[in-house]
Amino acid sequence: MSRPPSPSAHVDTGSTGPDQVAARLSTLDRFLPVWIGLAMLAGLLLGRLVPGLGDALSRVQVAGVSLPIALGLLVMMYPVLAKVRYDRLDTVTGDTRLLVGSLGLNWVVGPALMFTLAWIFLPDLPAYRTGLIIVGLARCIAMVIIWNDLACGDREAAAVLVALNSLFQVVAFAGLGWFYLSVLPGWLGLDQTGIAASTWDIARSVLIFLGIPLLAGFLSRRLDERARALPWYDGTFIPQIGPWSLYRLLFTIVILFALQGDAITSRPLDVARIAIPLLAYFALMWGGGFGLGAGLGLGYERTTTLAFTAAGNNFELAIAVAIATFGAVSGQALAGVVGPLIEVPALVGLVYVSLALRRRFPAQKATADTPHPRP
Repeated sequence: MSRPPSPSAHVDTGSTGPDQVAARLSTLDRFLPVWIGLAMLAGLLLGRLVPGLGDALSRVQVAGVSLPIALGLLVMMYPVLAKVRYDRLDTVTGDTRLLVGSLGLNWVVGPALMFTLAWIFLPDLPAYRTGLIIVGLARCIAMVIIWNDLACGDREAAAVLVALNSLFQVVAFAGLGWFYLSVLPGWLGLDQTGIAASTWDIARSVLIFLGIPLLAGFLSRRLDERARALPWYDGTFIPQIGPWSLYRLLFTIVILFALQGDAITSRPLDVARIAIPLLAYFALMWGGGFGLGAGLGLGYERTTTLAFTAAGNNFELAIAVAIATFGAVSGQALAGVVGPLIEVPALVGLVYVSLALRRRFPAQKATADTPHPRP
């Protein structure tokens, strides 16, 4: 199986075999799952063994997110968004199959699936169940860009879909929360609850964690292309900044797990109960997105993008809403905290699955017009 390339790795398409791809990867790229596992372990141990670390890391926050995590997310996303060919976004916005499919998966299928799984697997744990339903409403705007790039998805399509889903998140999050936690359970004769979700808080989160790196990526490409030339930008600048994404990904994972290390390791059975519906959710959403993309004939790159944008969730937003409504030590907040513990290894695994399935798609020949050949 071919290794997932880093966001900075570009290898010719078509005839390149798995061994050739692996040979061109750096040590960081080749053993990425190992580094991610070590980062998770390091974070959990730090959170468990260093008294007061979580409080110290959370003392300064940006839009309800710990400052170190906020900085990690911003720097992590910039190199990937700097690679996007913004002059080609019209090829994505004109693809109604992709756009409609993504909106349907993210805002119809995703919340309904998480609601169903939460009630099936956690009928006796209302706090965890509510936390998972909130997670299902929060669509990913950060990490999904990295998973898509590692799986050689379409960068331009990822940028458009993330922006589109972010706009829907601002408009629809509070209403969908009310529907899935109060209205629908009432219709079904189930327990009802509610959430405190400020539209401005959600919009602020989107503007910071998507808007800033998106604007920075757009301006760097525009300004550097005008000052120098496209071959220099793609051939020199991008390879230099590309590794930042993975370095900051590992940094963010360490800090994220350090913040929640004590909560996770002190309640292992609860974590296991929460993990089961999450694993089912990631597998079903990714598989449904990949199957839909293949059925619509979107090609490998956009099929991969559709699958990962459907499977990813914004756990920072879900945790913030759960804490604001139910408190920092609530079961609802713990359900959001467990999310990254399951999402990171699950989606890394799905990167490998995606790359393994790539051979089932017709080979795409690189041309002079190809903005960034894929491995």
